[in-house]
Amino acid sequence: MISEELNTIPAINGLVLAGGKSVRMGQAKDLLHWHGKEQRYFAADLLTPFCDEVFISCRQDQLDNFDPHYNALTDTFLNMGPFGGILSALRSQRDKAWLVVACDLPLLDQKSLEFLLQSRDPERAATTYESPFDGLPEPLITIWEPKSYPLLLNFLGIGNTCPRKVLINSDTLILKPDNPEALMNVNTPEEAEKAQQILKR
Repeated sequence: MISEELNTIPAINGLVLAGGKSVRMGQAKDLLHWHGKEQRYFAADLLTPFCDEVFISCRQDQLDNFDPHYNALTDTFLNMGPFGGILSALRSQRDKAWLVVACDLPLLDQKSLEFLLQSRDPERAATTYESPFDGLPEPLITIWEPKSYPLLLNFLGIGNTCPRKVLINSDTLILKPDNPEALMNVNTPEEAEKAQQILKR
């Protein structure tokens, strides 16, 4: 009986969102070396132990210098930022849940991912963290269940492409992070300097 129930829980793929233009940073965030390699690959390696397959969400023009040892997933929903990357992943393998992380989280650690996965509720649309910076759900460190796909499409249909709004208005499990610094987005040179100081501790 238990094994039959377990079979109904969707397996998890990993997705690293790396298709942004990095305008505020002034250089490509996915190519920054925080841990000895390009951040998009480091993030993919971080997800690998937890996922069936891991993909890096990117633009078509980013494929020119892409390491063939990694899986690229180009957007089929274009010019929508993270929302398009998440939708494209869910559309590509409809039966899978997707553990989605952004490439601009240099402090993200294995323990934070482990806690997210251990706390996962596959009956909900998503399992995520509460951002320690604004108290809202953090869509860029989230497990999106297959049932979130039609919800995202509904939001797209009304012209709303904010994944955070989807989490706020859906049946979402929101967790308090043990390590709030792990959720720090680095979008500007000033934030990068702060993250660098934390990594040196």
